[in-house]
Amino acid sequence: MKKRKVEKDKRLKRIYKGTILFNEKEIQAINHYCKKYKITNRSKMMREMIIGSILKKFDEDYPTLFENTPTLFSQNGNGK
Repeated sequence: MKKRKVEKDKRLKRIYKGTILFNEKEIQAINHYCKKYKITNRSKMMREMIIGSILKKFDEDYPTLFENTPTLFSQNGNGK
C-alpha cells in the first residue's frame, strides 16, 4: 500500500518564537498539571490554552446589535 503525500499549508508553519518566564509556584503548578493529566507535549498544551483563551475573549467581545444589552438586574430599572 502506497503512502499518500499530505500537503501542508505553509501559512500554518510555526516560524515565530515566544518566550515565557515563570516563577517557582507557577512552574510547580504547570508540572503538577502535566503530571496529573499525563501531558507530554507542554508546548502544544500551552499553545492551545493561550490561543483558546484569546479566541474565547474574541467571542465574548464580538460586537452585538445593541450596545447595552439588558441583564436580569437592569431589566426592571434596579441596575445601571
